[in-house]
Amino acid sequence: MSVTEENTIQRDFVEEMKTAYRDYAMSVIIARALPDVRDGLKPVQRRVLYAMIELGLQPDKPHRKCARIVGDTMGKYHPHGDSSIYEALVHMSEDYSLAIPLVDGHGNFGSIDGDGAAAMRYTEARLSEGAMTLLDHLNEGLVEFDPNFDESEKEPRVLPAMLPNLLINGTTGIAVGMATNIPPHNAGEVINGVMAYMDDPSITVEGLMEYIPGPDFPTGGIITNAAELKALYETGEGKIRVRARTESENSDNGRKNIVITEIPYTASGSKTRLVENLVALMKDKVFEEIYDVRDESGKEGIRIVIEVKKDRDAANLLNGLFKKSSLEDTYGACFLAVKDQQPHQYSLKALIKEFVEFQEELYTKEYQFLLDKAEKRLEVVEGLVKAVDVIDAIIEVLRGSESVKQAKDCLVTGNIEGIKFKTNTSKALASTFDFTEKQAEAILAMQLSRLVGLEILKLTSEKDELEKNIKNYNKILGSKKELHKIIKKQLLEFKEKFAVPRKTVIMNSEAVNYVVEERIEDIYVLSDRFGYTKTIDAATYARAGEEGLAEFTQIVDVKSNDRLGIFTAEGNMYQVKIAQIPKTRLKEKGVLIQNLTKMGQEVPIKMMSCQALFESQLLFVTESGLIKQVSGIEFDTNRLCVASTKLADNDKVAAVIPLSASEVLSDKTKVSLLTKKGLALQFLLNEVPEMKKTGKGVKGISLGKGDSVVFACVHDMAAEYADYEDKKFALKKIRTRKRGLPGTKATLE
Repeated sequence: MSVTEENTIQRDFVEEMKTAYRDYAMSVIIARALPDVRDGLKPVQRRVLYAMIELGLQPDKPHRKCARIVGDTMGKYHPHGDSSIYEALVHMSEDYSLAIPLVDGHGNFGSIDGDGAAAMRYTEARLSEGAMTLLDHLNEGLVEFDPNFDESEKEPRVLPAMLPNLLINGTTGIAVGMATNIPPHNAGEVINGVMAYMDDPSITVEGLMEYIPGPDFPTGGIITNAAELKALYETGEGKIRVRARTESENSDNGRKNIVITEIPYTASGSKTRLVENLVALMKDKVFEEIYDVRDESGKEGIRIVIEVKKDRDAANLLNGLFKKSSLEDTYGACFLAVKDQQPHQYSLKALIKEFVEFQEELYTKEYQFLLDKAEKRLEVVEGLVKAVDVIDAIIEVLRGSESVKQAKDCLVTGNIEGIKFKTNTSKALASTFDFTEKQAEAILAMQLSRLVGLEILKLTSEKDELEKNIKNYNKILGSKKELHKIIKKQLLEFKEKFAVPRKTVIMNSEAVNYVVEERIEDIYVLSDRFGYTKTIDAATYARAGEEGLAEFTQIVDVKSNDRLGIFTAEGNMYQVKIAQIPKTRLKEKGVLIQNLTKMGQEVPIKMMSCQALFESQLLFVTESGLIKQVSGIEFDTNRLCVASTKLADNDKVAAVIPLSASEVLSDKTKVSLLTKKGLALQFLLNEVPEMKKTGKGVKGISLGKGDSVVFACVHDMAAEYADYEDKKFALKKIRTRKRGLPGTKATLE
């Protein structure tokens, strides 16, 4: 068919892309990545569990090949590829990822080290006891079923989960523009929290945290920011700092061992990578204190041994490892789940509220189901009991009727027309029959053996039991308090079955010494006239000599843990950590100091060690001739950039001169200023006032039009005079010796 204007649909490309992407995003959010707030499962997990229960893989049944489970799931419910289905199945079997595994795996299902599971054709699986808490009562009408992708099967919209799976097992998922990351919790604590909420729906998050103090990871470890958990549980979003648990033990040759017995949950499933990271830190000499790293883990549990060199501080090394390795990591939590086909972020209380409301709905449906079933059975039993009393008349009706239909009509309506009776008594009694349809059907299907006395007693007993149950069901359905009692009873049974002692320790970071002591060494900062800056160690500096250092306009002696203060002509001071300045060889270029700071096009005129700066006095001279003294302590700040002085418009700093204590205290220290036009002025330093860094200064020299200060220096006249007198005395002795006069031999140094 040719394309014509009549059979062409015009669409706006932008709108079409928006619509298509929106549909795709919602599909990923709702149907793939995020869990349902009620059962805590993603669609693929729910479908795997449903396929397994359909295959009859209860915990007391034999394991079945995973390939069969994956095939049924993909063919009937989840047409998105076998690898994603198998990964979901394997994940639900991991006891190091889930507090209560939902799948009982048989074979190689991977390990905490990071080993992958064997191919699905080699492994087998069945449902675990934990999974049955989500699947029990599935066929009792408690949840709705939807058609599958091709409408050939039905699948549950949600599982009738009677355990708060979302909080206990947690979940993680990345959708479009959003992600969920709910940590696992202790089953016993969560159940206690749920029951506390049912007792008092107005309970606060703080009140709930008395029962649920924080996450409980299957891998144990230590949560070090307990103070931040309240904000996480109130908002549904926050960070959890997780740290490995370690022990210290003595080793051979006087060495000590740091033994890691529990790893952070963030390293669960990647323990090998964690060990490799520790080995790399040793080989790269990031921590020279490490003698050896060994992974001695086995069936007994995690045991990673870090052997510390003799006479080294093991505690200090451990602090460094927490800082620079994944032995301490951050778990970003976000309580995001789907409700009514929409994603919502929940607080801890909101998650528990949703679970309780779901339980009320499930148990209401369950007891309504039991009530209906009991009432239907009571109707039948009452009919059978009633029939026993008039069994002779019923037998005459059956024998005298021409068809079952005629007999049933007589039982229901008392219509005896056309029925032959042997006695008038039976005929009169039959005319009074008013059994219900179901009672009549049960009577017609009743075996003669039910007329035995014992069977009649059973019917009477069953009738009494049914009446008692119906009364109890109505009581439960008519009172939320009674309904909560039933929910609590079931939760307590689950608690007895699944509760385990808490594995993760919760504490505040203030209780832990987290200061890393780094090795401090003497190094030199070198900067050339173009601003290229680098650091070299003291040994390289000593070998360089004057010739090798001639090209550098600024050389600063600093400690490796210090910062470099950089004063610019534009009146600012920038700070940069020495560790951020690249350590290179002498002949290597280094990096522009502007790239290490945010000074942009500003011109650096003086570099100093911040440690020396804070203990010194500075002399500021501007191009316009203003001058002042400033205490170095004024620049003791953590800010990376501060104003070093106040400048007038078009003025710049000409010089920043650090003053020694002797220069400041001496009354003979002089300041010399030199101008662009060759003028010079000298005056005493003690005439220069000390000001705050925010002050402009006082006039140090009067300048003509177009002139400016280009150079300034400080010199101690007392020291120069003493040096001059020493040289003059030595010269006099030499001259005396040359004239042949008696004198002492002298050398002029």
